[in-house]
Amino acid sequence: MRELINELFAHYLANPLLNTRTDAAALSEIKGELMMTTDGFTVQPLEFPGGDIGALAIHGTVNDLAVAGADPLYLSLNAFIEEGLEIAQLERIIQSLATTAEHAGVKIVTGDTKVVRRGEGGGVYLATTGVGVKHPQQDLSMDHIQTGDCVLVSGPVGDHGTAVMLAREQFGMRGDLQSDAATVLPLTRALREIAGLRFMRDPTRGGLASVMQEIHQASGLGLRLWQKDIPIREPVTAVCEMLGYDPLYLACEGRVVAVVSEEDADKALALWQQLPEGADAALIGRITEAQQRVILETSLGGERILEELEDDPLPRIC
Repeated sequence: MRELINELFAHYLANPLLNTRTDAAALSEIKGELMMTTDGFTVQPLEFPGGDIGALAIHGTVNDLAVAGADPLYLSLNAFIEEGLEIAQLERIIQSLATTAEHAGVKIVTGDTKVVRRGEGGGVYLATTGVGVKHPQQDLSMDHIQTGDCVLVSGPVGDHGTAVMLAREQFGMRGDLQSDAATVLPLTRALREIAGLRFMRDPTRGGLASVMQEIHQASGLGLRLWQKDIPIREPVTAVCEMLGYDPLYLACEGRVVAVVSEEDADKALALWQQLPEGADAALIGRITEAQQRVILETSLGGERILEELEDDPLPRIC
């Protein structure tokens, strides 16, 4: 285990704060309001088009802090490795994790490794905890959402869920669609000066529709979405139509849903569309008071109620 830690984890994750000979990390002086998040990651296959479980762990943790209005700084990493996992694959995952962390501007400062018996794990599971500093101008909460506010999404939805599904090849289907896994920091930072920004969330497990349900249940207000305006890539639509999935419930790993006041919605959308990460951003709906449900106005002119997801459509996906 010492050899594994030194030759893989410490080798790729090296930074001045990571000391594998101690059980705790001494963090640099931090000024401002601290924010903390924790998450676990399990996906099959471990490597998929557009990413892998290592990059996914970094993106997921960084993005949870970003949509809360924070700048991520430090992460811990716990790896639960199944006996028999190829060292070469583990090295690729750790290398990807390190590259992703460097790109996001965060440091892995402490962690732990455990080996589980063959057949008791999915190759490797990762658990992370992230620490960041909240930007002083950001006060984001579902409690701030009001009737008339607009709902924005930063790009096409369902890419990650569909890419992982195709990578499994369990349906005999193949495609070149890639996961949208990415850091959303450029998107969240772009909206910091928007006075009417109420709330942000990354639509991971359960997708866009589940975030809408969460807002509905927390605020007591209704939501009306416009299907014609929701960006969905053609391959995602085709796969979902063939297999009976709904892209609105599939996981995204590099998108942001934002609720913005009506007065500031166009400005927020323009800021996103100026970024490479938000080129396909769209205004997709509005907060309502008349109907206390999540309603989708279909492209054919009808209406459909988006109910709360009861079963995970694609297990072990993030």
